[in-house]
Amino acid sequence: MRRNLPVFIGCDASYDEASAALFGAPFDSTTSFRPGARFGCSAMRTESIGIETYSPYQGRDLSDVKVFDAGDLELPFGNADAAIREIEKFCGIVLDDGKHPVMMGGEHLVTLGAVRAAAARRNGLRVVHFDAHADLRDEYMGESLSHAAVIRRVWDVVGYGAVYQFGIRSGAREEFEWARSHVSTELFRADTAPRVARELSGRPIYITLDLDVLDPSEFPGTGTPEAGGLSFWELRNALMAFAGCDVVAFDICELSPHYDPSAISTAVACKLLREMLLAFL
Repeated sequence: MRRNLPVFIGCDASYDEASAALFGAPFDSTTSFRPGARFGCSAMRTESIGIETYSPYQGRDLSDVKVFDAGDLELPFGNADAAIREIEKFCGIVLDDGKHPVMMGGEHLVTLGAVRAAAARRNGLRVVHFDAHADLRDEYMGESLSHAAVIRRVWDVVGYGAVYQFGIRSGAREEFEWARSHVSTELFRADTAPRVARELSGRPIYITLDLDVLDPSEFPGTGTPEAGGLSFWELRNALMAFAGCDVVAFDICELSPHYDPSAISTAVACKLLREMLLAFL
């Protein structure tokens, strides 16, 4: 593969030398409130020049890891199934080459393709999910492939006891009732992440971060903002609990830059991606 230009800051390794392949999934065709997440990955690349490659939190620099930026996938905007299959295909290639797929969304439905690829190659995959919304509907407005149903579709892949949710504070009554017997859901908080990380020690993990888990006072640039969310510090600390775990792939999604002209939300997304790259690779 040839490196994409421009790249997310510090992710300028060649594919052969890289331990991870970063790519964008610019898809938001099932967004049910405010569209625009398809522009998130390109905004993060452009704005990433505003953050340092060095993390004073971890004492590491992006120069310490080798990340290849593959650019954005070309996804058919009007066909969710085809888009998911393209993501699954790309992630499968990366995983088969012994590397970590790292995805920038896009709406949250894009996670399904990456999870399918990871679960097909790593038995016993566990999914750690940070989000304001449960995303556990069986369908939304007649569509089973929807951002509002993505974790239900993920559950179809990984099964009972394999999904761990944090920061959830919105959903239909039926979602919360179904969750009680099918997934582990932590409402309103994420400070139990260290306990879950210990529980999942030795198991392969996929981490998906829907950025609307953050409170909109800190992160307004998203399609479905939900009051009462996590702070940057709470989220970062929860994510860092999984440093040292077997994180085989991860994503960051639901940045809609047009709803935050100040670009503060994009800056937060870039910083979180930097921290995740340094913690999980």
